[in-house]
Amino acid sequence: PSSDCVVAEQLCLSDSTCNATYRTLENCALAKTRLLSLDHDSRVRCLNAELDLGNSSLLHCKCHRRMKRQEHCLRIFWTVHSSMTDGEMKQYKFTSWAYPHPPAGNNCESPLPSTVEHWKTDYNKLAALVSGKNCSQLAGDATNPCLKATHVCNLSKKCFRLRTDYASICTKGAGSEDVCDRRKCHRGLRNFFEKVPEDFTKRILFCPCQDEFCGERRRKTIVPDCSFQYNTKPNCLWLLDSCLEDHICKSRLADFQQNCQPVDMSPDGCSLHNHAACLQAYMGMIGTPMTPNYVSNSSVEVSLWCTCENSGNQKEKCDQILGMFESNKCL
Repeated sequence: PSSDCVVAEQLCLSDSTCNATYRTLENCALAKTRLLSLDHDSRVRCLNAELDLGNSSLLHCKCHRRMKRQEHCLRIFWTVHSSMTDGEMKQYKFTSWAYPHPPAGNNCESPLPSTVEHWKTDYNKLAALVSGKNCSQLAGDATNPCLKATHVCNLSKKCFRLRTDYASICTKGAGSEDVCDRRKCHRGLRNFFEKVPEDFTKRILFCPCQDEFCGERRRKTIVPDCSFQYNTKPNCLWLLDSCLEDHICKSRLADFQQNCQPVDMSPDGCSLHNHAACLQAYMGMIGTPMTPNYVSNSSVEVSLWCTCENSGNQKEKCDQILGMFESNKCL
C-alpha cells in the first residue's frame, strides 16, 4: 500500500542522502510558488532530484482523504512532484503517480474507524427514517427531499454543528465582496464535507427534486452568494490558476479529473465507470477556488462561476475547463 507522505517525509529526513535531495526539491517547489522562472540547469537539477527519489517511499506516497495534517501532506506530495508542470494539469494529462489520493473504491467511504461508535446512534436513526419509520417528525416535508435531508442531518450533533458553522460564516455579508469572507466560508464547507459521513452530506447535496422550491434549497446548500458567486464572473482560466496555486484545490482537481473523465464512446460516458467516486470527487471541489454549484432551481446541471469570454487564443482551453463540469456525462 502507498505510504502516508507525512511518514515518508520523516523517513527521508532521517537519511542524509534523501534529506539533501528532498531539500533540493523544496527549493524547486518554492521557486514555482513565487513564480520565479528557472533556467535550464535549474530545471534539470530539479528533475534529476525527483528521479533520485526513485527508491524512496516519498515518490509513491499518498495523502488519504479525511486525514489529519492534510495540507502538510499535500505540500509534501507536490514538493516531490514539483517537476510536473501546471501546464500538464491544464491539459488534463497525468502520469500514473500524479494523483495525491489513493484510488477510491466503488462504494462511498465509511467514516474513520475511531468514529464508528460515535455515529452508531445517528446511523440507526437514519436507517429508520430511510425505511419510513419514525417519520412523524418529518410531517409536511414529504414532497421536499432536500428539507428531509436537512432534518436527517439535524439528528446528528456533528452534522448539525458543522452545517450550522459554515452556514453562519458564509451568510455574514453574503453578496458583498468587501464583507463576505470567502476563504473562511470555503474552509467551513470543506470541514463539513470532510468530517461528516457521506450518508448525510450526499443526501443534502444530491437530494432529488420535483419542484423549484426544493431545487432552490438544493442550489443554496453551499450558500452560493459567498462560496460560489463573485460580483462579476471571472475568466475560467483565472479560476484555474487560482486553484493550481492552492495545494488542496490542485489535489482535488487532479482527483476530479481522474474520477470524472468523460469518454464519448463509453456506454455510461465515464472512463472509470465509477459514478460514486466521481460524485465524491465533485464534493471534494466544494470549498476550493473552483467550487461548482447547480446553475438553476429547475435542473441538476452544474457549472463553475466563470466565463470564457475574452479568452483570446486560449478560448478552446477555457471551454475545456468549463466543460469538465457543464457537459460532463459522468456527472
